[in-house]
Amino acid sequence: MLVTSRTALLAFALAGSVAARASAQGWIEPIRPLPRGSIERIRSAVQVAVAGRIARVTVEEWFRNTGPGLGEGTYLYPLPGEAVFSDFSLWQGDRELKGETMDATQARGIYETIVRQKRDPALIELAGHGLLRARVFPINPGETRKITLRYTQILDRAGDAWRFRYVGGPSGSAASRSFRLEVDSAARFGEPYSPTHRVSVTRSGGGLAVTLADSSWSGDLDLLLPLARGLVGMSLLTQQSLGEDGSFMLLLAPGQAAQAVTLRRDLVAVLDVSGSMSGEKLDQAKAALVQLLGTLRPSDRFRVITFSSDVRRYAPAWTDAAGEHVRDAQQWVRALSAEGGTNIAGALGEAFAAAPAEGALGVVVFLTDGMPTVGETDPERIANAAEQNRGAFRVFCFGIGYDVNTYVLDRLTERARGTTEYIQPGGDIERAVGSLAAKVSSPVLTDLALRADGADLYDVQPGSLPDLFAGDELVVFGRFRGAGSGEWSVTVNGRRNGHPEQFTTGAPATHAAGAEYIPQLWAARKVGALTREIRLHGQNPEIMNELKRLALRYGILTEYTSYLVQEPNQVVVRPPFDRIAPAPAAQVGALSVDRARREAKSAAVANAAEAADMDEAVRGRLAGQASRRVGGHLFVRRDSVWTDVAHGDSLPVVRVAAFSDAYFALLRALPELVKPAALEPAVLVAGRRVSIKIEPGGKSTWQDGELERLVREFRR
Repeated sequence: MLVTSRTALLAFALAGSVAARASAQGWIEPIRPLPRGSIERIRSAVQVAVAGRIARVTVEEWFRNTGPGLGEGTYLYPLPGEAVFSDFSLWQGDRELKGETMDATQARGIYETIVRQKRDPALIELAGHGLLRARVFPINPGETRKITLRYTQILDRAGDAWRFRYVGGPSGSAASRSFRLEVDSAARFGEPYSPTHRVSVTRSGGGLAVTLADSSWSGDLDLLLPLARGLVGMSLLTQQSLGEDGSFMLLLAPGQAAQAVTLRRDLVAVLDVSGSMSGEKLDQAKAALVQLLGTLRPSDRFRVITFSSDVRRYAPAWTDAAGEHVRDAQQWVRALSAEGGTNIAGALGEAFAAAPAEGALGVVVFLTDGMPTVGETDPERIANAAEQNRGAFRVFCFGIGYDVNTYVLDRLTERARGTTEYIQPGGDIERAVGSLAAKVSSPVLTDLALRADGADLYDVQPGSLPDLFAGDELVVFGRFRGAGSGEWSVTVNGRRNGHPEQFTTGAPATHAAGAEYIPQLWAARKVGALTREIRLHGQNPEIMNELKRLALRYGILTEYTSYLVQEPNQVVVRPPFDRIAPAPAAQVGALSVDRARREAKSAAVANAAEAADMDEAVRGRLAGQASRRVGGHLFVRRDSVWTDVAHGDSLPVVRVAAFSDAYFALLRALPELVKPAALEPAVLVAGRRVSIKIEPGGKSTWQDGELERLVREFRR
């Protein structure tokens, strides 16, 4: 029978010139002449066991023949460059099938043959690194076959963290996927963090387990395991396309609360008790304030201020947070009732009237559900006065409901190293304030600032770094230039108990593989900061031009820009007619609150999974306009050619025949073209001094020195 007479083939090859993906789920290449079979992956399960710096990876995949006839194929799986192949099992009943090795020249021939036959340029990304290849025996209609692969790899070092990467493949490539990573010694690590996916972490019996928060997942997974050494762990990942400035992602992971130094806090709690707060809102707010006071330590001090038409104080000066004083203040809060108007200006003036002590962390927590109706009511003057009088206080605002003036609250926290959280009607005020109370209970570093040695950092997001608290990660994105090929480092300066502290980490010798998400996330944060700047300070040509440039470069839709693809073959970015920034006094209501919440999320997003959701929505909206963002370029379809919007008529065009010898040599010389090359039937990519068009016709070979000149002109 055909089933028993075939021989399994296992191929593994190392070396080559094109950078491969770190690791990936495998795929099936059909074998002819069995066209009636259809082999599909129905499930994948990835298990990773970390001991020391070694990760042992087990990948199980199930394939089913969904066609009417016999199905047969070749299973291909790319391995990480540092991986050591352990074993591969292809089971037919209880029979295990083995394989043999293949050298790099043979592996490259296999790749290029597959690409030519399948016309799938993305496969060329894998050429030159580890390739596992196994013949899948014919599978009967409706039958399922399981494949098990095991390999071992050394985890990369990323500053003060180990980095694990798994290429999961495109969305929809598996019906069901699961991932689980286990660490044998949880005490060695801080809180695991993924810039690409939401993760769930459990600690039990001295071990640590990381799973994905989503039951199904797609895309490449990056996971950082911060080492639990020192007060603050730093992990630095970089990405740089040739000929361009680079992007970086810096993760600051402080230790747990038990490791944090006890820092004295001076807390001012300001509560709106105007008539509109009556009922459930006031009950929740009072409970939240009682909880907040309960987090104070004996070394702390506090003030409690309430406001309606008038401003009231629990005590005329700072009160020590001794047990009896806190209990008295909590009882005073429980007795509060709601009435009168909203005197925001008077409340802020009283909140900032007594400065925090030298070396103490001054925190103002401000809760309101309305806009100013008593005293000074002009939002601009209220915000300016607060900025002048704030001093060293950090300000955290909670806007309750839709009647708050978002301009006032966001201006209060803009430069105060704080945040504004908007709580929708019916939302849990106590939970929101309790989360903040837990956060500010263990400050690690204050007054943070970044500097680099050997490179120039710019466009750092967030622009004003918040304080760093125990158990809370801070993710910073930015751009860098001038690093050249030498070593460079990033230093974080801050203050602890009034004394300066600094922490330094070196930039990795090579840029993070598959880290295209870094410039995309930086752009998302930058757009959030720009839109907030427009709303708070008005439009100006410089900001609008920068917003449009980012929108074109990264395919980002914003409140103030939208894509318009017109015939004949034009794409522009224009300001929609209904997106003019409202005046400060008009920034009230559900739309203003929703806009402020979205901008805060964009400006402070730390998890790429959120950005991926946004990116998916952007792609969906652009899909109806024949636009695609691929490999850091935005393309529009013009006369059946995907054209880079950065291409201008002044740029000369070099035409290369798809899947020719010249094509493969081009992708090896310019690997940044691999992803754009997947656009069919033709693509035009803009470089610095020349554009390259990949189409059915064009050059099929290169003359001596011709490709080298093209690479120089494309990149420089």
